[in-house]
Amino acid sequence: MKTTFTARQMKVFDVVKEMAEKKLSKLEKFFPENAEMDITFSMANNLEIIEITIRFDGIVFRAEEAKDTFANAIDSAIEALERQIRKNKTRLQKRLRDEGFKIAEADLPDVEEEVMFNVRTKAFPFKPMSVEEAILQMELLGHSFFVFKDAQDLETCVVYKRKNGGYGLIVPEE
Repeated sequence: MKTTFTARQMKVFDVVKEMAEKKLSKLEKFFPENAEMDITFSMANNLEIIEITIRFDGIVFRAEEAKDTFANAIDSAIEALERQIRKNKTRLQKRLRDEGFKIAEADLPDVEEEVMFNVRTKAFPFKPMSVEEAILQMELLGHSFFVFKDAQDLETCVVYKRKNGGYGLIVPEE
């Protein structure tokens, strides 16, 4: 698995990188060699934050954890990623009858999945607006995300509130 380390507004020592690589090596059994793992280290409010993103064959697994040490954050992130992997493996096995997920079999128990989804459909006017207007609209509605049409390029975009209190913007890939 190809691993990329990134540090945001801090320096990450080689000891921390080696510890992260060692702990995250247990996830390699789930993925083929062409998978890519991005690990981002940062700090905020005396917490050490790790973001792990794993990509392969168009599937993305992501976990972000903030703890008192990077070791604890990595342990929590690994648990979250393993839950995501089990859930997706179970879902695809049910849907495709053992033909879907090309991840190596693990010694993990299958997770029961709820069969019924309660889906609420909502229609709303879809007018072009700036990112700032979309954030204001999202805050006014009290939602954690908002879909809108960008006023500059008329693309459908999504703004969302991040765990750290900031905002994110999802734009379509060309």
